[in-house]
Amino acid sequence: MRNAQEKDLLLTNLRLPDGGPPGRRILIREGRIAEILPAAAPDPAAPTMDLCGELVLPGLVDGHMHLDKTLFGLPWIPHAAEPFRMSRIENDQNMLPSLPLNTASRAGELLRRCVANGTAHVRSHVDITPAFGLSALEGVLEAKQAHAHAVTMQIVAFPQAGVVRAGGQKMLDLLDAAIRAGADLVGGIDPCEVDRDPKGQLDGIFDIAGRHGVGVDIHLHEPGEMGLFSLQEICLRAKALGMQERVTVSHGFCLGGVKESKQAAAAAMMAEAGVALATHGAGGSTLPPLMLLRRAGVRVFCGNDDIRDTWSPYGNADMLERAAVIGWREDIRHDDLLAELFAMASSGGAEVLGVADHGIAPGNPAHFFTIAAENVADAIGRHPLRGKVFHAGRLVASRGEWVA
Repeated sequence: MRNAQEKDLLLTNLRLPDGGPPGRRILIREGRIAEILPAAAPDPAAPTMDLCGELVLPGLVDGHMHLDKTLFGLPWIPHAAEPFRMSRIENDQNMLPSLPLNTASRAGELLRRCVANGTAHVRSHVDITPAFGLSALEGVLEAKQAHAHAVTMQIVAFPQAGVVRAGGQKMLDLLDAAIRAGADLVGGIDPCEVDRDPKGQLDGIFDIAGRHGVGVDIHLHEPGEMGLFSLQEICLRAKALGMQERVTVSHGFCLGGVKESKQAAAAAMMAEAGVALATHGAGGSTLPPLMLLRRAGVRVFCGNDDIRDTWSPYGNADMLERAAVIGWREDIRHDDLLAELFAMASSGGAEVLGVADHGIAPGNPAHFFTIAAENVADAIGRHPLRGKVFHAGRLVASRGEWVA
């Protein structure tokens, strides 16, 4: 016999993104979309919920964020770091341990804001460094468990301070311990610029990934030809080690700083190696040619990156707003391209994260949200407040507020 949380629920007075006939309804059963009923079909015997004529869209995916660094839940804290990476790393080491809220509490505050904005799936990088050990990971794992009913999460063990420069084998041992403790992927960072030893870093992190059967997600901020060299080394390993579809390059700013012929060659190389690209449309850096990459077969997806944290004072955890920023920078204006952009913030991210059955279709998990918008393009362009957010058929947020 099903328990109270598994009762059927009939959602009425809604619109679906396919622009099809009005009057359809969604029947939720056991956390999944049981049926999409046509207007002429009789109502099943189930409790109903009126969605006020709003558009129903599949759950958003934040494919790159840093839950452990966030300052959500705290009063405003002025940004203190200088505008270069090592200053920000030092600022983390000085500030994070002294905050009045621990990692789990701050991460939980941010996760609830993500959910209220319609995000169903998250990939978070978590600092694994000699200064923090596994403490940040432990806090984010606690937040993940506490919010598992409302959002799914992958965790990347991220060597923020480098691998070789942060101890070499000792750092690799720490990353290995992080995977054994519950992280889902191995991270990396700027093999040339940070470690000045691309072979040492990449061989080490790919070895850990291979031994544990997990994926790799590497921050690549390096510009121009330097970054392109690192990207080539990453792709070579992904292909040689049979890790196609399990490797992501985050940012890839170098792709926006080389001539078009090299962009095209790099896109073909990434597609052949099955290496995905995560982007947040950073305003201070060159933007990779996102549509060129997609046309070449590269899986491109989006994330918010830093959200009001020790690295940046900006952000509200809204992936539709993030999509609007990326679309503005990429000069995306037509509805068909805006639909592609929405996919980069939803189904495209779900595919890379290995989320099965994403989307509004019978049999799929009931992860979706409602929004007072005419269509997908309107939802990105205006990104108004989310109406209701469902995760596995459960109402978890309403009118921008957490209710789970």
